[in-house]
Amino acid sequence: MNIENTQSQMRKGILEFCILSIIRRGEAYPSDIVEEMKAANLQILEGTLYPLLTRLKNASMLTYRWVESNSGPPRKYFSLTEKGEVFYKELEQTWNELSNGVNTLANKQPGTPVNY
Repeated sequence: MNIENTQSQMRKGILEFCILSIIRRGEAYPSDIVEEMKAANLQILEGTLYPLLTRLKNASMLTYRWVESNSGPPRKYFSLTEKGEVFYKELEQTWNELSNGVNTLANKQPGTPVNY
């Protein structure tokens, strides 16, 4: 079994939730999202982020606005829509349930009886 593949699949599963968590706090520029993800030890490439942002925008979860830049082309800042906020809350509930369940299972000591 390939550990890198399993790790990658686990990360992909929570990617949307992590990105929406960042954007939920306020407008976010894609490179700032990448930096914040890196700071949290969750690596993401811009080539992965941009298609995901586009998909979320097309699903009406995100909106964006253009902001002129003094040092280059205009920048696109993303924010959550009302629909995106509802979606985020659903993901948050799912994450909390999964996280609690996984932690419960992973933290059981060897020899602990299984309760059915």
